Amino acid sequence: MKRRSFLSIPSLAALTDAEAATGGSPVVASGDGLSLSPAEYAALLQKLSSNVKADSYSIGGVVQELEAKVAAALGKEAAVWMPTGTLANHMAVRLLAGERRRVVVQAEAHLFHDCGDCCQTLSGLHLVPLAPGKATFTLDEVKEQAERAVTGRVTVPVGAIQIETPVRRKSGEAFDFGEMKKISTWARENKVGMHLDGARLYMASAYSGIPVMEYAKLFDTVYVSMYKYFNAASGAVLAGPKALLETLYHPRRMFGGGLSHVWPFAAVANHYFDGFAGRFQQAVNTSEAVIAGLQGDSRFQVNRIPNGTNIFGLRLLRGDANKFHESLRSAGIVVPAPRGDAFLFNVNESWNRKRTEEILGVLRQG
Repeated sequence: MKRRSFLSIPSLAALTDAEAATGGSPVVASGDGLSLSPAEYAALLQKLSSNVKADSYSIGGVVQELEAKVAAALGKEAAVWMPTGTLANHMAVRLLAGERRRVVVQAEAHLFHDCGDCCQTLSGLHLVPLAPGKATFTLDEVKEQAERAVTGRVTVPVGAIQIETPVRRKSGEAFDFGEMKKISTWARENKVGMHLDGARLYMASAYSGIPVMEYAKLFDTVYVSMYKYFNAASGAVLAGPKALLETLYHPRRMFGGGLSHVWPFAAVANHYFDGFAGRFQQAVNTSEAVIAGLQGDSRFQVNRIPNGTNIFGLRLLRGDANKFHESLRSAGIVVPAPRGDAFLFNVNESWNRKRTEEILGVLRQG
């Protein structure tokens, strides 16, 4: 499913009266996070506010606390708050590339497709896209581009490599970890910077069984989203070496990212960051048990993404898809409207709100 298909799905944050009747805690099987409503977000901020220290221009207070947590979890020396993942990725490859202006990326990467040529326009970098239509590019493809960059009439060497995993334009397919390790080894040997677009890194880890720190050690810098599943209204954290990031506050401000106060974002992310890996693993376990139950039911066809993560398809083989959709919603399982007879389910923390047997029961009776 292409990214624009995800963007066309209506918001599912608002609950109907029927959903409220289930206790106001539905399984919202869309998106990566809890889809907090404005009222829920405000109530949580009120609850947290007595222990929150404000920042000043995105420095200090709860922002500093969160930065330290993320850096420690990823095994990095330092971390810096960014208002968006777009800016986090841009700043990372800009710092790593330096005067070596070429940056290797996946052709399906967010940085290449969805950021308005920010690196090219604002930092004079040249993005080299590899492996169109795939989640993974190979070391051989990297070597070919590196060789081409230094054998022309004008040498413009590769300065950085960015890898995104999982890849949302590939419906959450993960980059092959074995290939990732080979590319990282080559990059270190050739003094090429490595950046990980780990917006959904914690989700990749839950499905691969590879700790986030194992991913992170292959890269100089790592970005993790704070809004996708840590439920902040916005924000990102970029982690890496202290020597590289210690003056990043200045370029951040230069690019318009030194917001005067981000504590309302950072406080919520800080709250959900603690214990997230365990909670999400529990949600994954629940969803896998549900999938296993559905695979033995002749009414359904489950479609898994090869090397996928938290997205799967469910096809209704018998019955009216629209009636099924409404039945799920009234019973507290909220999914996007069907496309024909097919539904797209996302696994997130809200899967912890109901037991496996309860979810299966709703699906089978829908």
